[in-house]
Amino acid sequence: MGPSGSGKSAVGSALAERLGFRFIDADDLHPAANVAKMAAGTPLDDADRMPWLDIVAGKLHETGGAVVACSALARRYRERILDSAPATVFVELRVSTRELARRMATREHFMPSSLLASQLQTLEHLEPDEPGVVVAGDPPLAEVVDAAEQALRRYARVR
Repeated sequence: MGPSGSGKSAVGSALAERLGFRFIDADDLHPAANVAKMAAGTPLDDADRMPWLDIVAGKLHETGGAVVACSALARRYRERILDSAPATVFVELRVSTRELARRMATREHFMPSSLLASQLQTLEHLEPDEPGVVVAGDPPLAEVVDAAEQALRRYARVR
């Protein structure tokens, strides 16, 4: 989880491969209207996000275990996922605003970098009482994947 440019797809794909899980990019699950809205530079609102989050949660539930790259920016969005997929464990990728902007400026994606500010306004960091771990997303990909795997293994031992 994290804002656009945090590395969710790259980290999630590599982590899924390492752990032997299916990888799902929640961007691929957005209805066409959501993609068009973002591509036009308009932020999504809860009315746009909630049905999409239900699709994400449904995929998690039906797979019985997967790594999903999903922004899940606000606690209410994570709670929506947990309602249908209660075994979900979140990995928040925390990346500096400067690095997020740099990454977004150098990639091709339907969401323009102009929407980063709205994502950061919506972002509610993972709280200690939520199921998940926080990992620094600024280091090189291999280091982030290592840190995510180690944090998840520690989390599983504690729970």
